Amino acid sequence: MPQIEFSLKTEYIELFKLLKLMGLCESGGFAKQVIAGSQVKVNGVIETRKAFKVRPGQRIEFDGQVIVTT
Repeated sequence: MPQIEFSLKTEYIELFKLLKLMGLCESGGFAKQVIAGSQVKVNGVIETRKAFKVRPGQRIEFDGQVIVTT
């Protein structure tokens, strides 16, 4: 799986915002849909909370892509 590194400039970013910002979802609404549909994993576990706080050192998987936060 291709891996993308994302450096956080703040303490955290909400999961749906990260998916939109990284271009994996066209809109925040679509990002919320795929999260609610159990299509996103954080550290290998399905995450359904749209506003989940992604912090440095976490691994997000969606649609064959992996984002690692630093």
